[in-house]
Amino acid sequence: MARKIPIAGDMTAIGEVKTPPFARTPDPTRLFERRAARFRALADDTGIGPYLGFLAGLVAAQHEVARELPEAEPVAEEALARAVDHGMPPLDRNGFAPDALLGTITDHLFTRARTLDMPEQAARALERVATGRAETRLHMIGNVLADSIPVEAMAEHVYVAAALQVRFTHAASALPERRLKSVADGAACPACGGPPVSSVIVGWPQAGGTRFCACALCSTMWHHVRVKCVLCSSTKGIKYQEIEGGPGSIKAETCDNCGCYVKILNQQKDVSLEPLADDVGSLAIDLLMKESRFRRGAFNPFLLGY
Repeated sequence: MARKIPIAGDMTAIGEVKTPPFARTPDPTRLFERRAARFRALADDTGIGPYLGFLAGLVAAQHEVARELPEAEPVAEEALARAVDHGMPPLDRNGFAPDALLGTITDHLFTRARTLDMPEQAARALERVATGRAETRLHMIGNVLADSIPVEAMAEHVYVAAALQVRFTHAASALPERRLKSVADGAACPACGGPPVSSVIVGWPQAGGTRFCACALCSTMWHHVRVKCVLCSSTKGIKYQEIEGGPGSIKAETCDNCGCYVKILNQQKDVSLEPLADDVGSLAIDLLMKESRFRRGAFNPFLLGY
C-alpha cells in the first residue's frame, strides 16, 4: 500500500535567479486550453478518471467562452493606485458585484456544458443552477468567492465556480504585473485576494527553480520564497510528504505552525504539471493526508469535499 514519506527541508534545487518577477498574470485562452489538455492527459477509466475527463470538457468549454470575450478593460488608475498603496487586491473578490459580463459568461458556459458527457446527477445539478432563481445563483456566487461551499450543493457550485474563473481570469489578464504587490504577507493572491490552490517550482527561463503560488480563481501566480508556509509564512517546521514510489514531482508541504498543508508541484521534474488540474489529479495525496494531523489549506472548487 502506498504510504507518505516525511521529508525535512526542501529537496529541490535552489532558484537560478535572485530576483524573479513578483507576479504573472494569465492569458485566459492559453491558460484554459493548457488546463483542459492536462485534465485530458490525467483522465483514464479508473479511480477519478471519469471525473477528470468531465473536467477536461468543462475547462474546454471555458476556453471556448474565454476566446470569444472582448479584450479586458484595465482597472481604473485611481482604483489601482489605491489598492496597491493599501496592500489590497485590485480585483477584490469581497467587493465584487455580479455584472453583465459574468451573466454572458455564465449563459454561454452553461449552454456548452449541457453538451458534455456527464452522469445524470451532474446534468440535473447543471439544470438546477442554469434555470434556478437569480437570488439562488447570487448566493452561490457569494459562496464561491468566500471559499465556502455547502456540502449539499457542491455539484451546482462547480458550474458557478467555472463561470467565475473565466470572469476573474479575464479581468486579471489586464492587470499590470509590475505594479502588483504582496497581499496578506504573500498568503493571498495579489490580484483578487484568494488563497493558493497550490504552489509551483517553475522552470521559466528567467526564474527557473523559484516557487510561485497559483490562484484557483483568477489564475494569477505570485512569487513566494521556498521552505516557507504559503498560508502563515512560518519558516519553522516545514516538511514535505509524498507517495512512496511516486515520481517526486508533487508533494504536500506541511507546516507545524498552522497545522495545514498545500501541495507543491515541481515543473522542473515534469513540465506538464498544471497548478489546478494536478491538484485534482493528485487526490491520492489528500486521501493519505487525511490520516495525518494536517488539514488541507488550499481551496479548489473542483476538489470540493476534501
